[in-house]
Amino acid sequence: MNDLFSHASQKEAQARAPLAERMRPTRLEDFAGQEHLTGPGHFLRRAIEADRIPSLILWGPPGTGKTTLANVIAHTTGAAFESVSAVLSGVKELREVVARAQERLRLHGQRTLLFVDEIHRFNKTQQDALLPHVEKGTVTLVGATTENPSFEVIAALLSRCRVVTLRGLEEDELLVLLRRAMQSPEGFGGSVTVDEDALRLIAQRAAGDARRALTTLEVAASYGGAHVDRAAAEEALQQKTLLYDKGGEEHYNVVSAFIKSMRGSDVDAALYWMARMLEAGEDPLFVVRRMVIFASEDVGNADPQALQVAVAAQQAVLLMGLPEGTLPLTQAVTYLSLAPKSNAVLTAWAGAREAAVERGPLPVPAHLRNAPTRLMKSLGYGAGYQYPHHFEGGWVPEDYLPEALAGASFYRPTESGGEAQLKARYEALRRAREGRPREPGEEG
Repeated sequence: MNDLFSHASQKEAQARAPLAERMRPTRLEDFAGQEHLTGPGHFLRRAIEADRIPSLILWGPPGTGKTTLANVIAHTTGAAFESVSAVLSGVKELREVVARAQERLRLHGQRTLLFVDEIHRFNKTQQDALLPHVEKGTVTLVGATTENPSFEVIAALLSRCRVVTLRGLEEDELLVLLRRAMQSPEGFGGSVTVDEDALRLIAQRAAGDARRALTTLEVAASYGGAHVDRAAAEEALQQKTLLYDKGGEEHYNVVSAFIKSMRGSDVDAALYWMARMLEAGEDPLFVVRRMVIFASEDVGNADPQALQVAVAAQQAVLLMGLPEGTLPLTQAVTYLSLAPKSNAVLTAWAGAREAAVERGPLPVPAHLRNAPTRLMKSLGYGAGYQYPHHFEGGWVPEDYLPEALAGASFYRPTESGGEAQLKARYEALRRAREGRPREPGEEG
């Protein structure tokens, strides 16, 4: 009797579950997408069909099938299947799982597959606790993560796993899932019809995320009832959020694309990536700080006004906030993208720093030393220093570097924009300091 009530309770819970959960397949034949892994003859299909699953890290964006693959493995493997969430579990829970796995192996010779959802949330201590049991084969690990495992999984554990990369689903693959949900008994069972343009809109806006597509369909059906048109789909999509985790890899990917678009002088791409960040809730001050850095690092003296524009945009955003602050942000992005480029400031600092660090505290030349006391003057401090303003043109040949660095050149100005004028003056001063003749047509 208890089993009967338990079964009925499970069926009720399944019926109340979200559409995406109800539609989660248990057979590889029903799995959509990831043909590079699960297609005929490919690695993961062969491993699942042969029931020889190695330790895996499933890495991919949300809604690409990581948990579903674990579900398929759970229903096809002859091994015992244990599942934990890195959000809810700690070392204590891991030890309990390992103890059960050791008991199965000792008594029945049965392997245990351990699925760890969001494994990137395990700290180093938790991952270290798991490591020896993966190494000995007590458990076969299947971890799922949206974050780059190179950064989030310790090297020792990573080296004992095969990393499997999942990609976002194509629009046609999402359409297959959506149509299946409309007809499947686990889904709407044919009780809901959806206009083709509404269905394609949902698939397009899901951005490769199957869970998002199915959730949007479920919400649209709650708006539209038995018939979902484009208006109901658009209403459901108003709640859509952009894929952009401010603490995760996609954050750094989008920021990288933003910087590289400005560096490549593609103003339209730079505007798009900035819009992606802001619409996903990024702090506008973070965005403008990146622009202030860019103004020196990638524009520099090719257009000194670029730094002024970026700093002014930062001040304007502080004053105005959003949404009005998008205007000075846009002004700054367009200016920086179209400005002439030079990274000579970056390389100059890198060269000077390298010399300072590698050569140590070289002594300041005597003629450059401060001499506020009679004793210091008697020791030769400041002796022979030539005051440039006492000479015609406000300049006189002088050695300002330590003797060990005589002739060193850290700043290498380019021919880009206004830096070309600085380059001409820089080279003229070096020639004069070294006693070389002027170039033809060069001014004094």
